[in-house]
Amino acid sequence: MRHTLSVLVENKFGVLTRVSGLFSGRGFNIDTLNVAPTQDPTLSRMTIVVKGDDATLEQIIKQLDKLVDVVKIQDFRDGEYVDRELVLVKVGADSKTRSEIMQICDIFRAKIVDVGHKSLTVEITGDESKINAFLGLMEPFGIRELTRTGKVAMPRK
Repeated sequence: MRHTLSVLVENKFGVLTRVSGLFSGRGFNIDTLNVAPTQDPTLSRMTIVVKGDDATLEQIIKQLDKLVDVVKIQDFRDGEYVDRELVLVKVGADSKTRSEIMQICDIFRAKIVDVGHKSLTVEITGDESKINAFLGLMEPFGIRELTRTGKVAMPRK
């Protein structure tokens, strides 16, 4: 089962290393990790997506809570949060396929951010299911390059 954790940490040198070291040292794998400062410049928010059962999640939270630089940990449950991801994808495109790709981009509210002779680079944001559906439709055109930010999330309340 996938779990999304929001971890508020002190915005200090080495905090990311300590948190990621905690995961690797205990054999936990991180699916996605996103870190950025918050509205308070002394704090950063880490959004960490991990796979595991409830016992594994409980162990991860206990270990994170022991770190001095960790201020607060939230385990987001389905429906309790809003999440988004940003993807840049370079797709093969020629004069015959360019208009079809553009139509799909319009449907998904994606933006074409770069146009080449034989490719288009597209930016899309959304939840994981939207991103995966879009990428599935882009596969027949030939995905040449792809980069994903990983999930960012905020509580609904």
